[in-house]
Amino acid sequence: MKRYAYGWITALFFLVSIALHWLFGWWAYVDEAQSHHQAPELAAYAIEMGRDTFENWQSEFLQLIWQVVGLAYFLYVGSPASKENDDRLEAKVDELLKITGGRDAEGLIEEIDRRYLRTGGHAKPHGHDLGHE
Repeated sequence: MKRYAYGWITALFFLVSIALHWLFGWWAYVDEAQSHHQAPELAAYAIEMGRDTFENWQSEFLQLIWQVVGLAYFLYVGSPASKENDDRLEAKVDELLKITGGRDAEGLIEEIDRRYLRTGGHAKPHGHDLGHE
């Protein structure tokens, strides 16, 4: 649970904010309907609030979500832009280990690569967490 605390807190903020948005929207809708001497209708309210909610999503949240989540995803999967210096650094570290590690260098490099799920010159994200909790 604590490993995903940021996600849970974000989900809680989202659910509370959307619930309050719809609740306050309902109160405003009822107030407006009463000022026009009409009975509030749930279907009309749902359509109006759905439109307003998706309008907000389009103008604010989708843009931000795409920027944050999209960039984080591409960094996570190892896009060329996110790993352009990683491969060079990995090669340098491997060479230093070979120079200083002597006979055990290759075994040490293989152990580190296995532990960090390094394949094709690039380590997989969070590979070091497997089995070491």
